[in-house]
Amino acid sequence: MMAASDKRRKPLACILLYSKDMTKTQNKTQPTKLTPAAFINTISDEKQRTEAKILLSIFDDVTKTKGVMWGNIFGFGSYHYTYPSGREGDFLATGFAIRKSGPTIYIMPGYQDYSELLQKIGPHKLGKSCLYLKNLDELHVPTLKKLIRAGLRDLRKTSPVSLK
Repeated sequence: MMAASDKRRKPLACILLYSKDMTKTQNKTQPTKLTPAAFINTISDEKQRTEAKILLSIFDDVTKTKGVMWGNIFGFGSYHYTYPSGREGDFLATGFAIRKSGPTIYIMPGYQDYSELLQKIGPHKLGKSCLYLKNLDELHVPTLKKLIRAGLRDLRKTSPVSLK
């Protein structure tokens, strides 16, 4: 007869298989070979296509680099991060996505220190690193450009950034 302690199952964490180097797991969102122009051509809604072209032009101008598609996100530059857990990887330095609900602007350091700029940018909602716009109708473009520059500047303080 087995002792009660022998009948206990091992915790799930003890039986999961994992790679030897847990710090090198890949992000779900990766750069693709699809060009931003080709992606824009897949957008069926004319207003969304127009907004994508406008934002592409703004980001090209500010970053002085060509965009790269990271899934359905228009990414500009990249940065290397390392979390306290040891997990590390590369991700877009800044960018935007066109969503049904409106454009989303990605500023990787997050938006906690940009309240002065955010007051001037126009109607929006905030996530941690996402600025959700309903549309570009009331967007203050000079403020968006300042926000992109500030985000890249602050990201460089914590992570290596490449704008190729």
